[in-house]
Amino acid sequence: MDILNMTFPISGVTINVLLPPLISLAISFFTSMGGISGAFLLLPFQMSVLNYTAPSVSGTNHVFNIFAIPSGVYRYIKEGRMAWPLTWVVIAGTLPGVFIGYYLRVLFLPDPKTFKLFVGCVLLYIGIRLFKDMLGGDKAQSASAKALDEKFKVRAEEIRKEQHSRLAAGFPPDAVVKTISVSLKRVEYEFWGERFSFNTLGMFALAFVVGIIGGAYGIGGGAIIAPFCVAFFQLPIYTIAGASLMGTFITSVAGALFFSMLPATHGASPMPDWPLGILFGIGGFIGMYLGAKTQKYMPQKFIKIFVGIAIMVLAITYIVQYF
Repeated sequence: MDILNMTFPISGVTINVLLPPLISLAISFFTSMGGISGAFLLLPFQMSVLNYTAPSVSGTNHVFNIFAIPSGVYRYIKEGRMAWPLTWVVIAGTLPGVFIGYYLRVLFLPDPKTFKLFVGCVLLYIGIRLFKDMLGGDKAQSASAKALDEKFKVRAEEIRKEQHSRLAAGFPPDAVVKTISVSLKRVEYEFWGERFSFNTLGMFALAFVVGIIGGAYGIGGGAIIAPFCVAFFQLPIYTIAGASLMGTFITSVAGALFFSMLPATHGASPMPDWPLGILFGIGGFIGMYLGAKTQKYMPQKFIKIFVGIAIMVLAITYIVQYF
């Protein structure tokens, strides 16, 4: 219906106002289970479908994150699956990287074709890491991760027998994240009777690099930091999703401000399309809340497979388009 079509002056996009929230709701529902906002999928949609290829598309993605993420974070906090020490390390590392990422995007990647290649390479690496972790199976998992997966399977089987249901059981009420120790060398926490830990400085260094890439890409870094936390640090998705989303939210606030306030280069304004970003954010707000609520019923493998396939398809598409 023409009455629902709207033109957004900054991006030049004309679209039915119902489409952006519906698209972002569907994407965010699944990606939020893995600690990813869904911005990494919205950016290709804006570039390829909406033909929004200006540098400001990255800033618009940050706007989406600002309005979409709070509902998912709230749900993870409410259910006790927020690893706060991890959250603060991620924020401390990614926040300064966002500023560098802004200049990387505007000064060195203003051409849409070059930026698509950059996007494709980032997505390809993420996808490879996810599938490598899945194909590695038990060999790639720590003892704690194996024990957690086994507990999930046992509990699911028990509930299936009791309720004659095929649905997974989820976690018991006492399955919450409990901080054991925090230092500059190592952070350790407990979840469902299993202990997990990571090197503080190593996580900080990773988050800093992710901040640079995420700032340029307009995703806040969650799509990169979450797979790394699983593959390299052997942390369960159930405990890193909330921290990853919180880090993405904080850095996206900074990213949106940078893109809104800093001067244009190469004749292109970096100003985000706030109305379009908010429209995407409305759907993302609903999708992330539902995704965070549903996560506890989903096996880790299912979440990894969905995110991995989506990332690899988009990565290959963009790399092929460049050549």
